[in-house]
Amino acid sequence: MASVDFLAQEKIWFDKPRYDEAERRFYERMNGSSPPAQDVGANSILQDIARARENIQKSLAGLKTTLCSRGSGQPSLTQQSQLSSSSAADQGEIVCRIKSLELENQSLHKVVEDLRAALSKLECRVSVLEKSPAVVTPAPTPTVPYTNGTTIQQKSSAPVKDEEEDDDDDLDLFGSDDDDEEADKLKEERLKAYAEKKAKKPGLIAKSSILLDVKPWDDETDMAKLEECVRSVQADGLLWGTSKLVPVGYGIKKLQIACVVEDDKVGTDLLEEEITKFEDFVQSVDVAAFNKI
Repeated sequence: MASVDFLAQEKIWFDKPRYDEAERRFYERMNGSSPPAQDVGANSILQDIARARENIQKSLAGLKTTLCSRGSGQPSLTQQSQLSSSSAADQGEIVCRIKSLELENQSLHKVVEDLRAALSKLECRVSVLEKSPAVVTPAPTPTVPYTNGTTIQQKSSAPVKDEEEDDDDDLDLFGSDDDDEEADKLKEERLKAYAEKKAKKPGLIAKSSILLDVKPWDDETDMAKLEECVRSVQADGLLWGTSKLVPVGYGIKKLQIACVVEDDKVGTDLLEEEITKFEDFVQSVDVAAFNKI
């Protein structure tokens, strides 16, 4: 209501384009030049705009007359109070909307700050995980390795050496007989028996005790499942031993597991290649200790 009344009372020179056009034509006629076709089109557009403005002005004047006829029984002060109250209500509504927008803006700022903080924490955590963990000095491995709770007996080479010495002592390569032929025959027999006995003796199998450090991706990795995957690696000449979890840092633990391998059949490269195949759980495999048995 207030805006309509304002537009109805506003004094606008709607006919200004017509006067400008008439003035332009007057000067063109004075100069003896004819208006181009483009100016004629522009003049028609301006005339249409002027007609539309006239229609708007007439409509506003008619609306004002209607409003005045409807409110002729009421005093002018009441109309002014109603207009002022409606304008005050509009202003109050605008103020409320501005306040609500400010509150929403503050909440959005808070959400953005929380997201930034969470992102910074995540970046710190990723950088820590990408860095190699601190090297932990492995505990000295016992001279007698343990495998699944049982002690592996170390083979001593001393008895074998003594046995060989005994065999060498039993052989008398140089007989005391005076007859050279019998001595040679006895020498050949003893050499043959010694060669057969040496051939029947099994050769020593070289074995090694290895302590592996298996590192997970993060602190959420299932270490029981990781150990199960590691023990699932089977090969001829491989025997898994005891294991334990060693803390590394930031809540992350690594699996330290022992095994006994035959050097001719199983190597550290084979173990690392087979264990790292479980890439969902294993990040890397390191050899913490390597001892010959």
